[in-house]
Amino acid sequence: MSRIAINHIGFLTPGNYAAADPLSGLEKTLDLLEYGEELGFQSAWARQRHLEPGISSATAFLAAATQRTRRIELGTAVIPIGYESPYRLAEDLSTVDVLSRGRLNVGLSAGRPLHADLIAPLVFDGDWETYDFSHERVLRFVENLKSNPVGEETTLIKTPFGPQRPRLQPHAKGLTDRIWYGGGSLRSARWAGLNGFNLLIGNVTTGEETDDFFVAQARQLSAYREAGGAGRRVGLGRVIVPTDSADAQTRKRYRDYAAGRNERTLTPQGERRTLYARDIVGTSSEILERLFTDPILPHVSEIRLELPYEFEDAQYRQIIHDFMTLIAPQLGWINGKDRQKRTA
Repeated sequence: MSRIAINHIGFLTPGNYAAADPLSGLEKTLDLLEYGEELGFQSAWARQRHLEPGISSATAFLAAATQRTRRIELGTAVIPIGYESPYRLAEDLSTVDVLSRGRLNVGLSAGRPLHADLIAPLVFDGDWETYDFSHERVLRFVENLKSNPVGEETTLIKTPFGPQRPRLQPHAKGLTDRIWYGGGSLRSARWAGLNGFNLLIGNVTTGEETDDFFVAQARQLSAYREAGGAGRRVGLGRVIVPTDSADAQTRKRYRDYAAGRNERTLTPQGERRTLYARDIVGTSSEILERLFTDPILPHVSEIRLELPYEFEDAQYRQIIHDFMTLIAPQLGWINGKDRQKRTA
């Protein structure tokens, strides 16, 4: 068995709320990020979801999170850039990164975004079917983040501070090194590696010449590193639900949840041959047994705990607590306090 050595652990929150009371749900999610920071998680990621009672603007949500946390990295997983202006998004996320003091990670995806038939007519003027949803939008966004002067070399604009060379403000130094691409195919993995982005992979991927989830994901990871991503960060996401400190009713709910999603893992789904990994639900011992047989885990050093959509705040807190206290140390992870003691 290959040795597992995880040195970075994060969690991904769906940011659920009741449609009639979004404030309460969003506040609880912000509190969850604070709790995750107390537990020692090194990053917290927000899903961006449209047309659902969840976080529709990861940018706005994480701006609030910068004022509620101090150390934990904050990430978007992922923003479909098809709905965004590459320039305005760069302005907004640069502002969030400055507010966070350099803790932001930007996860993006390209391609025709989800629910385009419903949302695109509300976002775009004219014939949105001909709109550019390609990878080029990501590259334009990253170029904007560099805050290079725009216009001619002699172009100046009038400001209250006198004539200025026009450039995107604020300039978030280092943010371009914290761009992540959500890869789920050989093409997207190669593209991310070729362009020097970090890679997000999770429990959903595309089956290309295989029906085996792990074979497909291993090929994507290899393609990414061969294309230029060998020195970059890779964040591996898995749905993991420990039951150790849950009560009997909650344990049953967790297992019923996993059982209801198991059928989709048996065969490729849809025209894109989407493959799903099985959810990992059980005691910490049972979960570790599964993780130690995960063929991808020994090849990454960062894991992202993906919280399910269907649960409530108290259950999310129990899940991340059990994971951090009972499972993380067995994966080679050392919390910050112990790391300081070992280096003292």
